[in-house]
Amino acid sequence: MTPRILFGRAAAIAVLALPFAASAANGTPSAASACTRHVTDQRSMDAIEPGDVVCVDDTSTTKRLKITKGGTADKPVTYRGEGRRVGGIDVRADNVVVDGFALNRPSAPGIDARGNNVTIRDNTVTAPQGGDGDGLRFFGDDVKILRNTISHTDNSTGAHADCMQTFATDDQHLASRRVLIAGNRCEHVDNMCLMAEGPHSMAGDGSGKGVSEYWLFLGNYCETRLGSQAVMIDDVQHLTLIGNTWAAGPDHAIGLQNHATHTFVWGNRLDPSIPCEVGIDESSRKGYHGPTPRCAP
Repeated sequence: MTPRILFGRAAAIAVLALPFAASAANGTPSAASACTRHVTDQRSMDAIEPGDVVCVDDTSTTKRLKITKGGTADKPVTYRGEGRRVGGIDVRADNVVVDGFALNRPSAPGIDARGNNVTIRDNTVTAPQGGDGDGLRFFGDDVKILRNTISHTDNSTGAHADCMQTFATDDQHLASRRVLIAGNRCEHVDNMCLMAEGPHSMAGDGSGKGVSEYWLFLGNYCETRLGSQAVMIDDVQHLTLIGNTWAAGPDHAIGLQNHATHTFVWGNRLDPSIPCEVGIDESSRKGYHGPTPRCAP
């Protein structure tokens, strides 16, 4: 099944996504390919070519890995961590796969990915430090976030420490289309599992350019400890949420506001301590399918 099949009408998504949701939730990693290139520093990355599987041999555990070399749509460059620890990851390229790195107390956001056709899979991000405390931020089209474990984000310094976040404020923070977020675990997260703001965000700092739409959020585990919602959606259209686990903590699991229309919610597991699964405002009711909304967003 290719990712493009998943972004159709809500009913079709529900049927087609089930096998993928099961495998994603089980955390089955993709088959590893042999390294075609070894790099030891940023300069050695200049020789990377489309289709390469790059193993990073730098022994530093504190420096951020800066990925600026991508491949093509049909031959992305894969950066393989094999459990190697780095101090954070910045992606500034298209057609990239980031696979299997360990980030322990990285500077926040632990992973900051900006580009199209970027896949972030099978990484661990533990206790991101400083800034807004986020585990992962992503910006761009055709993004896939698969089977990562992000844990111990901390609000205690006044941060807004989400597991995953995106927004659209300027040319560097673009609207995002066709996003697949599946099989991830957000554990001991102080704020939200996913905070998503489109280009017309209610925060008032959106770029006003483009649209964030056609997202699939499935088979994820969300443990929100202090935030009001597990997932907060502001100006993102055509979002589908299937087979997720909303663990104890928030007042409600899903918040939909500011024209977050055509949302489809189905088959999620709700902890008994959460009184409301879906909160929605009037502007987001168009095209909504799912449990009866019982609270505000």
